[in-house]
Amino acid sequence: MGQILSPASSQGAHSHEARARGPRLIALAGPFQCGKTTLLEAILAHAGAIPRQGPVAAGASVGDSSPEARAHQMSVESNVATVDYMGDGYTFIDLPGSVEFAHDSRNILPTVDAAVVVCEADPRKIPALQLILRQLEELGVPHFIFLNKIDAATIDVREALSILQQASRTPLLLRQVPIWNNGVAVGFIDLALERAYVYREHAPSEVVDISGGDVATEKEARYSMLERLADYDDALMEELISDIEPPRDQVFDDLTKELRAGLVVPLFIGSAERGAGVTRLLKAMRHEGPGIEATRVRLGVGEGGPALARIIRTIHTPHGGKMSVARVLRGSLADGQTVASPQGEDRISGMSHLMGAATSKTTEAKTGDVVALGRLDHAQTGDTIVADARSGAADLQKTRAEAPDPVHALALNVKDRKDEMRLAAAMTKLIEEDPSLVFVHDQELSQIKLFGQGEMHLRVALERLASRFNVAVDCSKPTVAYRETIRHKVTVRGRHKKQSGGHGQFGDVVMEIAPRGRGEGFAFSERVHGGSVPRQYFSSVEAGCQDALLHGPLGFPVVDVEAVLTDGSYHSVDSSDMAFRTAARIGMSEALEKAEPILLEPVLAVDIFVPSDAMSRATGIVSARRGQIMGFGPREGWDGWDKLETLIPEAEMDNLIVELRSATAGAGFYQARFDHLAEVVGKQARDIVAAHTAKANGG
Repeated sequence: MGQILSPASSQGAHSHEARARGPRLIALAGPFQCGKTTLLEAILAHAGAIPRQGPVAAGASVGDSSPEARAHQMSVESNVATVDYMGDGYTFIDLPGSVEFAHDSRNILPTVDAAVVVCEADPRKIPALQLILRQLEELGVPHFIFLNKIDAATIDVREALSILQQASRTPLLLRQVPIWNNGVAVGFIDLALERAYVYREHAPSEVVDISGGDVATEKEARYSMLERLADYDDALMEELISDIEPPRDQVFDDLTKELRAGLVVPLFIGSAERGAGVTRLLKAMRHEGPGIEATRVRLGVGEGGPALARIIRTIHTPHGGKMSVARVLRGSLADGQTVASPQGEDRISGMSHLMGAATSKTTEAKTGDVVALGRLDHAQTGDTIVADARSGAADLQKTRAEAPDPVHALALNVKDRKDEMRLAAAMTKLIEEDPSLVFVHDQELSQIKLFGQGEMHLRVALERLASRFNVAVDCSKPTVAYRETIRHKVTVRGRHKKQSGGHGQFGDVVMEIAPRGRGEGFAFSERVHGGSVPRQYFSSVEAGCQDALLHGPLGFPVVDVEAVLTDGSYHSVDSSDMAFRTAARIGMSEALEKAEPILLEPVLAVDIFVPSDAMSRATGIVSARRGQIMGFGPREGWDGWDKLETLIPEAEMDNLIVELRSATAGAGFYQARFDHLAEVVGKQARDIVAAHTAKANGG
């Protein structure tokens, strides 16, 4: 097909009416190490918000500004930057790429107007990309794809499109094709504008004529783009069938409508490190991306009513206290204003725009703005806040995204005992920032545990604990809650007699102690005849039995036994509740030793989700951990993924997520729940008991 308009007339190609108004919020998402933070830096440089693009690896970027991010050379939290571009306000949020820190995005993405997904055409990263695209699809967030590192690409863009399409349920729409020179992409042709651009280092690309060798490529690729658009536009389909050139405005209107409706995902190419392709991406966001109006509709926020905002992130700063990062969805908020959240009212004490770690004060936030609000003590991440609690009562709601189940754990021990209270207070603040952390004080095991999304996730949490709150801890593998039970039925007599002046103590019981089925717990009953043990003491006998079950002969709590009181004797003066309780405890303890105690370990039902090509590696990991494979098959609704149903002892779960992610380029995960207790035998049982005994004795 021929060119529609000359290059000179392309300035009016975008429909003026279609362009969204007001400040916009754009998320930068994508798999780990695909270049999101570098793209943010390139965008800020192109928008004039920073003098030049700083290298991320050198720790000179606006994003990844925290000490932990720079120490580990990776995004470990979202980074916010607000800029002006061509007279429009934009806030960009650079989201972590690692699945370990992905929960940060779950409260942010519902409020964004659009997302740019930064990726590479690397088959190994397709499962991770699929997780991100699925989340955007389910939220209904329009998104672009930025195929990064095109200057280092070794495959044709059509092949890249085919690879990336595996991750997206929505059709990908190729918007640009590269211009090659000696096997290197030196520029691109914009298929909507029908213009060629040559990259310039950290500067806007230069417009050039489409050379003879690229004309055929451009025509073929453009026609494929129009065919895809015509799937949702009958008028355009008629024009293509009739070989009529569609007006350029019509093409851009279709691109805009179909992007905003989630029917297509436009794919742009470039190199974030060189700043190549960034200007065209920005202009596509500006002209084709939706604005706050569409986001409000998606969230069900009406236009009428008091000012309303959604808290998308919480940050505790060392000196400024709590900051609630919020997007204003309706009306405007002012510094000093009182706002209501579902938990209560607060007065805004400080209002700032964010540029990475830097803040700039402002006094008002209008519809679409993203600002940090100071000292909202009641408001939590995910809360909707309103300027008037009475008229906006119906809008108050808690919408915090549900945190994923933890998959990694550490036992914590403070180095200084006086830090125990400070540890709890510090963890409360860290969890308010990151709800995917779970902090538990296990009373049974006398152990403090921290659960999270992976090894790096917990490492960063502990680094923040030390640097921000000056609480240092030692870490170890969490203790497994072993149990024991008995194998045989025995009959025992428990007798307690003590005389020490005045009233003595006398209790005498005969009991049958027997094992019960696994998971049936403890049961007590009586078959006493002739009043040998008065009824008033039955409950004391039961309590004494339960006392003995707290610590069995192997050193662990005892489960799944029954006790039947059959006989005994009493003294009219010296018998008491305590005497019979003590007698029962003595008898039960003796019975447990005689009845051949056995060790039990908790076994978890673990559902493992991995890309199909990693299934054999996953089964090997399970087998190496004494696991049983109960079933496997395709993961429902997920092309290219499998589900593995297993049973794995809790003692073998340590670092399982590390191995799974190593085998799946970071994409694999699991869900676990307690299933049953299973007997441990032989040397393994002896080693567990010996280690427990040594620990109890201070060894």
